[in-house]
Amino acid sequence: MSECPHVRDLPRAEPAPLSDTCPECLEVGSHPVQLRLCLACGHVGCCDSSPFRHATAHFEATGHPVMRSFEPGESWRWCFVDQLLV
Repeated sequence: MSECPHVRDLPRAEPAPLSDTCPECLEVGSHPVQLRLCLACGHVGCCDSSPFRHATAHFEATGHPVMRSFEPGESWRWCFVDQLLV
């Protein structure tokens, strides 16, 4: 994994998740695949293997650059801007 300039700008304490699952998937009646947590605001979205790719859509709408896996036992992070595991 690498560091990118976006990691140093993250809040010191990780934001609390705003939900337990992808609210956009619930709204449209879809089943989320592999959840992701936005490390800027706590939004929970589904991954790009889900039909609606809500985590990526959240990045595109907000510009929040770094997310991490929200799956049990996983802690990896991804920077959308730099396209890197960080």
